Amino acid sequence: MHRYQAYNAAMATTAATAKVTTGTAIKTMLQLATPSTRQMQLISWGFSTDAAPAASGTGVIELIQTDVAATVTAHVASGIQPLDPNCPASLLTLGTAATGYTASAEGTTTASRVFDVVEISGVSAGPGSPFYSYQFMPDERPIIAVSKFLRVRVTFSAAVNMLCWICWDE
Repeated sequence: MHRYQAYNAAMATTAATAKVTTGTAIKTMLQLATPSTRQMQLISWGFSTDAAPAASGTGVIELIQTDVAATVTAHVASGIQPLDPNCPASLLTLGTAATGYTASAEGTTTASRVFDVVEISGVSAGPGSPFYSYQFMPDERPIIAVSKFLRVRVTFSAAVNMLCWICWDE
């Protein structure tokens, strides 16, 4: 097995990793597409925002597997980071209907599996910016089937900027 990580942004080079606005409608922030030849095992995931939702607002962040792709900004191979420099390149499918970030269209999902859901509130968020990180225990790590899509999807009552990431084994 080889371990990889991806963010909802282009690979940071001379500029810092760019935050992405959530908007107020449902939006896929990061999508990973398994090829027809390989599944993946989820290790951990997380997100941070630059602000809580408005005082009376909420935000729901979902980690789900779907059967239909969102239309995304395509990741390039360098955006899929091997955590061991000796790993081969990831086999995830790249493209605007595959692995990428910042969806412009959600697609029509007909089947999904939910792995984690987090709700944050402007009232309960407290001081500072909300953040969340979760590492699955070895016996509970979800396996994403071949030809499926793993998404970090959000619905916020007021737009905030978000960074999110997923770590997995292939």
